[in-house]
Amino acid sequence: MHDLRKQALGLESGKTMSRKARSKLGTPSPGGSRSNSAAPSRNGSRVPSRNVSDDEGDFSDGTQWSTNSIDEMIAPGDADDEASETWISDLNDRMNEIIDRKRSSAEGREQTLVGFISHLTRHYAQDQIKHKMGELVPSILKSVKSGQTERETVLALRALGMILITDPRDEVYDTVADTFKRSINDGEYAAVKIAGIRSLSAATFYGGASTEEVEEVMDLFLDIVSSDGAVVEAPDNAEIVTAALEEWGFLATQLEDMEETTEAAMDTFVDQLESGDVDVQVAAGENIALLFEKSYTDAEPGDDVEKLDPNDVETRHGQPTMIKRYTVYRQKPLLQSTLDSLAKASSKRLSKKDRKQLHTAFADIAHTVEKPTRGPRYSTALDEDGREYGSRMKVNLGAGSIMTIDAWWKLARFQGLKRLLQAGFLVHYEFNEAVYESLPVVVDDE
Repeated sequence: MHDLRKQALGLESGKTMSRKARSKLGTPSPGGSRSNSAAPSRNGSRVPSRNVSDDEGDFSDGTQWSTNSIDEMIAPGDADDEASETWISDLNDRMNEIIDRKRSSAEGREQTLVGFISHLTRHYAQDQIKHKMGELVPSILKSVKSGQTERETVLALRALGMILITDPRDEVYDTVADTFKRSINDGEYAAVKIAGIRSLSAATFYGGASTEEVEEVMDLFLDIVSSDGAVVEAPDNAEIVTAALEEWGFLATQLEDMEETTEAAMDTFVDQLESGDVDVQVAAGENIALLFEKSYTDAEPGDDVEKLDPNDVETRHGQPTMIKRYTVYRQKPLLQSTLDSLAKASSKRLSKKDRKQLHTAFADIAHTVEKPTRGPRYSTALDEDGREYGSRMKVNLGAGSIMTIDAWWKLARFQGLKRLLQAGFLVHYEFNEAVYESLPVVVDDE
């Protein structure tokens, strides 16, 4: 990892901000607000990435959106030794095929999109696609609007998601949002709706959406969750509800002040803790933890800490004092009881894997609800200096580098990036400006 990865970029200030103030500033997106330019491209002459791939099979079919655990998401694979001139030439061929749709068949378009997605996943290709964006996006949108097969439509949505994270641009949200929303609302297949949710989230985050537009998309996702998918004509579809929950959490990391939206969101997420699907339960629980985390911010010069309720102030050795700004959920004891039950779930209907997932996730979530300044996998054990170990959620990035995920917003960002980039996460984290600005964490050497 380059030295830049060993510096915290500090995108999260921790300060609360009113809706009115946010609307003046715009969405704090790595892609920039509407008044800012997109992030500059990296120097193309840098040393090539080691191109670690998690699983070569991830490139076989771009229709898949990973929901694997962290341990599975960052797994070493075979190095990609493909010569740069070879993949660049093939990528150019794929782009020309996408743009020139004449006499193409659905099967041919599918194969072209798979190759295109594979290259954008394996490599950071901003320099290769930036001059063709004006032709690529409209052409791929045609496959979203009128794809002849389910697979063509899903691949087109996935391709647009990869374009958005490879070359974020302020105007793209306005170009694609309505089409993505139609794929969610009117898509004939569940896979299309899920891909639409994922790609709409990417467009909202990286396509220059305003704060109001971010909140509107989050409201759509919340409606999907609260209706168990019925609002998009997919009643009781756990995969669609899970996708909406996960992308709601991803977008929520962009907003600093969520006091006004927390109550309705909490009611919905608490309801989903009763779901019969483990993925739904975990995604809802992680959003609950995120909302509790967001209710605490750093103490400011005007805060009279001594006059505050001691239960609303968190002070840790060597860390900024944190203050509770608002109440997240009024029935907190009942919620804690539910979380504790899930952390100890022993139902025979659950597989061993599902029980482990529930126990691990909800033990962390319950700890955060009790102490919102504690992130995932937080350990209160003391080191030799008498300090708590804190978060022990580590991601091995290879080459002796370790990323610590010590906050729920960081976990939501990491998981969102991994769903989109899949086996290309390490490549993009090393070379893609937008990706490492999305996840400003300190990377330590082992």
